[in-house]
Amino acid sequence: METHTDFGELIVAIATRRDRDAFARLFAFYAPRLKAMAMRTGASGEIAEDIAQDAMIAVWQKAAQFDPARASAGTWIFTIARNLRIDGVRAARRADALNSDWPEPESEAAPDEIVNGLEQEARVRAVLRDLSADQMQVVQLSFFEGRAHGDISTHLGIPLGTVKSRLRLALTRLRAALDDLR
Repeated sequence: METHTDFGELIVAIATRRDRDAFARLFAFYAPRLKAMAMRTGASGEIAEDIAQDAMIAVWQKAAQFDPARASAGTWIFTIARNLRIDGVRAARRADALNSDWPEPESEAAPDEIVNGLEQEARVRAVLRDLSADQMQVVQLSFFEGRAHGDISTHLGIPLGTVKSRLRLALTRLRAALDDLR
């Protein structure tokens, strides 16, 4: 069994000489412990394995940053693994948040519903074509452009009462012609 001092020396050997044997010894000792720690904090076996391997890769890559005066080898390695675990949880939350913002895809309508919808649309268009030009103009401004009645009055230069009358007459004609669709 190696001592903690030996582990620090292994990290220094990795940093200075890229010593693969030192890394193999470090990996053999710490990887199972890192995996166990990750599993104790709620990670699945697969995620815990990934955290352990990613932490050990980071040890290889960051060995030159290890300072035995600031922390023991174990503390430094477990801190790397802990930070990777936290980063993974944050990334998963961001992914969940992004996915929840996307609307669910609409289910496709049955062919008979599509045909019925097209027939209804054709009927509505035909009734709209039968409106007088004045009525169609206020319907278009009110319903298709979303303008307020007062705005339509100003835009067309006609009294507000005339706008309301034209809309009422147009809606009465539409309702009578399309009553069976309700």
